[in-house]
Amino acid sequence: MLPKVEVPTYELTLPSADQAIKYRPFLVKEEKILFIALETGKDDDMLIALKDIIKSCTFDAVNPSVLPIFDIEYIFINLRAKSLGEKAKFRVLCPDDQKTYVDVVIDLSKVDVHVNDNHTNKIIIDENKKLGVVLKYPTLDSYKIFNDKNFNNVENIFSLLVKLVDHIFEGEKIYPAKDLTANELKEFFENLPQQNFFKLRDFFDSMPRLQAEVEVENPVTKVKSKVVFSGLADFFGSASPIIA
Repeated sequence: MLPKVEVPTYELTLPSADQAIKYRPFLVKEEKILFIALETGKDDDMLIALKDIIKSCTFDAVNPSVLPIFDIEYIFINLRAKSLGEKAKFRVLCPDDQKTYVDVVIDLSKVDVHVNDNHTNKIIIDENKKLGVVLKYPTLDSYKIFNDKNFNNVENIFSLLVKLVDHIFEGEKIYPAKDLTANELKEFFENLPQQNFFKLRDFFDSMPRLQAEVEVENPVTKVKSKVVFSGLADFFGSASPIIA
């Protein structure tokens, strides 16, 4: 029997639950899965690959289907840093002229989940009635809707809201989502005043997400700009490792 190479084990804390988990870098076989998924360019293939890799590299201690997207982002960025190197090169479009591309280097070990101080998943709809809704965070299974370019479409927002309701409350009375139909939940949201719908939309706009800010200088115009990397799409597979 051939000898096996020892793989180091690391530890990180999930942003959503302050829970420590152990993980290892991904192996050649897992990197192959990732590259094949990236080559297809299909969201479904990339999400399946991401789930499989995270599950394997956390020793089956993590169920990628139930964790909030920002936990998945944080796990993946750490996996990538330990597997391919902490510094990665990204090609970005200069904001000032929208046509010149430059390379920037990001230290992935310093990328963290950004939490908005005003964010809450408990949205008060009617102060007098003490009526409101508690939402769960989007998971990988709802990522396609959440990341859709047409997420501003009202139907897409309603579709995701219905999936994310944990419960509705009025005073001390609780209405768990599991006891309600999708049509009942949709009707509840459709009958909200417009200002309350904006509160629900703000939940998505302000929710925790992986984020890094870099400064770029356009070599043509010499203009310096800030570029923000935010979320799974900006970091997933779009970087090249820096070879020492």
